[in-house]
Amino acid sequence: MRFVVTKVCSGGGKARAGALHIGGGGGGGIGIETPALLLSTRKGLPAFLSCDLLASLPLPDSLLLHVCPTHFIEGPPVKTISAIGGLHGMLGVPDHILVAAASDSIASLPSSDATNKFGASFETPSGRRLVKPSDYMELISCMKPNIWASLADEVPAWVNEKRNKVSVERTLRWLDACIALDVASGTNSFGVIVGGSSLEQRKLCATEVSKRNVSGFWIAGFGLGESIEERCSLLNAVTDCLPPEKPRLVSRLGLPEEVLEGVAAGIDLFDSTYAHKSLSYSICDEQIHSMPLEIIGSLSEIKIVSFPCVPLFEIYVSLSATSVIDC
Repeated sequence: MRFVVTKVCSGGGKARAGALHIGGGGGGGIGIETPALLLSTRKGLPAFLSCDLLASLPLPDSLLLHVCPTHFIEGPPVKTISAIGGLHGMLGVPDHILVAAASDSIASLPSSDATNKFGASFETPSGRRLVKPSDYMELISCMKPNIWASLADEVPAWVNEKRNKVSVERTLRWLDACIALDVASGTNSFGVIVGGSSLEQRKLCATEVSKRNVSGFWIAGFGLGESIEERCSLLNAVTDCLPPEKPRLVSRLGLPEEVLEGVAAGIDLFDSTYAHKSLSYSICDEQIHSMPLEIIGSLSEIKIVSFPCVPLFEIYVSLSATSVIDC
């Protein structure tokens, strides 16, 4: 995996455009312009459209798929997935880029109350599951994703400082364990950054994860009760501690306005659950609601193309430097 920042807004702005290159394996030497979205999936395939329509989505933006290893706890067996050639072979998507992370915003939610020192707990369709680093890396090994994120102890915004500190300690310990169990020693890994609503713990976690042998960063723990004001300050505090040459991915910034706030903070990749949730509730938005530009003040040099009249589907499938921003 190789990431290059191609454009950065001047005047103190953090928004940037880049290119993510995935070579070898199932990715086949694909380049993705960032900012970009990961399509949410259930067991590896998008849940909001049928498999036969997957190839009809705009390329190459729709090649990024967010897969959740906990979806495969019940099966198929890890030996079977590995023998087929990993998820690329099992799902029939050899040209797609699979990004694996333990939790998602649809069917595998973190359960901080049940998480302990041995592993992270998740609420899944098959019940509450405790996932240890060894179990998690066994799934990663058989799935063979292009990029994977380490195991994390995500906590809601209302926990106390002690619990935030524990979540950071556990996440760093599990990151070291995951890298130690990875045959590639973390070459294709994203280190997860947690810390809840604590600025101090967020900065500490970001600084410590940056010291590990990771290829990028997954900023987790958002969408769990924090306010908009808290989210902006936390995002900026984290990105200030990260090296600029590595990609940043954030989870659970679902609304179009939230995605643009993430772009303003210097985030490169986003998961996309809004389209799925809208369709689940039979909602079909045709346009993005207008948003005051002061909300994204650091985007002063970024031109929003046709905003607010860009179809929501286009934003959530083709969010890239050419379709949304022009630095």
